[in-house]
This record gives sequence, C-alpha cells and structure tokens, in this order.
Amino acid sequence: MITLKFESCVSSTRDTVWQWITSVEGISRELRPIVKMTFPSHIHTLSDITIEPKKRLFRSVILLGSILPIDYSDLTLVSIEAGRGFVEESPMLSMRRWQHVRTLETNPHGTVITDVLTFEPRVKLLSPLFKWFVWRLFTHRHNTLRTAL
Repeated sequence: MITLKFESCVSSTRDTVWQWITSVEGISRELRPIVKMTFPSHIHTLSDITIEPKKRLFRSVILLGSILPIDYSDLTLVSIEAGRGFVEESPMLSMRRWQHVRTLETNPHGTVITDVLTFEPRVKLLSPLFKWFVWRLFTHRHNTLRTAL
C-alpha cells in the first residue's frame, strides 16, 4: 500500500474552493495537460448527480495527454460533506485499491486543501512507476490550485 499526502493553502474561501473542486471544469483544469477524465455530457458539477454513498456514479476513462486511454475509474464516493470534503474509493483497472480523501479547512489566510492518496497497484512490480506518476499528478494539481484559487 502506498500513501501520499499533499497540502496547499489558497486565499479563496472554502465555498469558492468547494465549487471549484466539485466542478468538471475545475477538476479538468487541475488534471490538464497530464491527463483528462471523461464525464457524462450532462454533468457539470457533482451537484448535478444524486450521490448515494458507495454507489458508482459513472465510469470515467482516463486519457494520458487528453488522447491515449490508460485507465478507467468507476467514480465512487464513500462520503461527501459539502464545503468540507469527500472520500472517494473508486475501482480502477490499474489499482487493486484507490482511495482519495480531500479535505478543506478554513484558516486565517483562506483555505487549506489536503489530499491523501492511498493506493495499491494491481501489478506490484509497477508500484514505483505508479507512485511517481500519482506524486507528479498531484504535485501538478496542487500547483494549479495555488495558481487558480
């Protein structure tokens, strides 16, 4: 099992950050240009979906560089608390286990965004590669968050 943690402080309010992190546009901007996740065309924000804990919301294809399919994610939220965070445990082709916990906390300078990723690749031999890739992707995501928010 691999665990990585990322934390950033942005000057935006928690409500503004929540709107960003639950919108397709915000998620897409965080991931680009490294990867793109597909979303059903009628979804613009997570509030467009009826969320039932532990029930798959939809399947997202993960495209390297917005072109090459490299994985899929059956997007599944275990819990979500508006304005505070979520726990995602999405079955993936590449991962035996994938958990993404994102929390938001107000501080005197704005909002602290924390991501904790816990995952186990299906092919153990590829664990160092997956660890590097997830580290690189979330480092990029947090750089984008600090710039955009």
